[in-house]
Amino acid sequence: MPDRVSSTGSAPRSNARVPARTSVALGAAAAARWASRTAGRGKGSMIGGLVAAKIDPQIMRRLAAGKRTAIVTGTNGKSTTTRMTAAAMAELGDVATQADGANMDAGIIATLTLNRDAPFCALEVDELHVPHVSDAVDPEVLILLNLSRDQLDRVGEINMIERRLREGIARHPETTVVANCDDVLVTSAAFDAPDVVWVAAGAGWVGDSVSCPRTGEPIIRTEAGWQSTGDEKFRRPDPQWWFDDEKIYGPGGFSAPLEIAVPGKANRGNATQAVAAAVAMGADPAAAVAAVGTVGEVAGRYGVHQVGNHSVRTLLAKNPAGWQEALSMIDQDADGLVIAVNGQVPDGEDLSWLWDVRFEAFETMQVVAAGERAADLSVRLLYAGAEHTTIPDPMAAIASCPPGRVEVLANYTAFRDLGIALERAARSRKAEQ
Repeated sequence: MPDRVSSTGSAPRSNARVPARTSVALGAAAAARWASRTAGRGKGSMIGGLVAAKIDPQIMRRLAAGKRTAIVTGTNGKSTTTRMTAAAMAELGDVATQADGANMDAGIIATLTLNRDAPFCALEVDELHVPHVSDAVDPEVLILLNLSRDQLDRVGEINMIERRLREGIARHPETTVVANCDDVLVTSAAFDAPDVVWVAAGAGWVGDSVSCPRTGEPIIRTEAGWQSTGDEKFRRPDPQWWFDDEKIYGPGGFSAPLEIAVPGKANRGNATQAVAAAVAMGADPAAAVAAVGTVGEVAGRYGVHQVGNHSVRTLLAKNPAGWQEALSMIDQDADGLVIAVNGQVPDGEDLSWLWDVRFEAFETMQVVAAGERAADLSVRLLYAGAEHTTIPDPMAAIASCPPGRVEVLANYTAFRDLGIALERAARSRKAEQ
């Protein structure tokens, strides 16, 4: 299958006429990107998007006009599912999508600016931004993955996010919502939508949905699913798509082997939702399943790097639900395990969530606690009974492990900074050769 997925690289030319203000905004964005690259400050996509939006506040709506767009949102798995959705949609035509997970307004505008001729979009969107981004791009499909506690100092309580998503969905009755029926909060957000494709994508973390988001009454869980005790109609819907350890299943008796290149049961659920979304937009089911299987490393996630005598695999986790899933992906037979935690603003400065993560799983595995908040992590590991050492510098922590395979699990800024350090080490190694 040819790769027709575009990302924020070079900007194709478009013959479409745009308002003068938009033309000025596009020119200023291009100049900002050039200046950023020339100054060695990065690719300049984000600054270009910020500049364009400042000059033309309607630029997102204008650039998205006429495109068939799928939006992907949720607390965890957005970047991977967006990449899978873009791959599954690629048989339909060129697909504009973010290369780096920039999922707020500036990143979305940058993607649209740099891919003006692509007739399709697969856009990762932060949960808080979905309502107004949907108003601008009028999505054909909205993928709802999961909802759980994240950075409380930024996003607030999760029930508030569910209500905002529900309100945003109500404004777009023609949008097809591809929703995870195993997630109570996602189901509530999508429940009243006229066109919903229900997917049994799994819900390993249920700590944020013990009560009904609509009535406040308890949620009862059984082997058959879940239901609210306060509203007998609000229960787990029957899925049209689901998966098991070997296959994916869909409407009309469709089934196919589901083989993906990224680890974890959650990613099989992500792949199933990506396929369902692409099919809703007209893709062939079998081709969509094959396409999602080609998605491997996503913005450094699941990447493997050679650092001296260590083969290092990097995993990202940002909140209790994500940590629980990432911990299940750790290879217990690896020669070393480094867990790196920072507490910067993008991570959330309150690390009390560490006590919700089941680090007890490593009571038989040596752990190295790293990152700016290595001491906080060390206390949590101590109470978990996990044997560990504390080395704040992640690269030094990796070097302290026995030779062989090392698993590294990090939160957002720790993961970002480690990626930069690994790239620097790779360049140094090449320079010495």
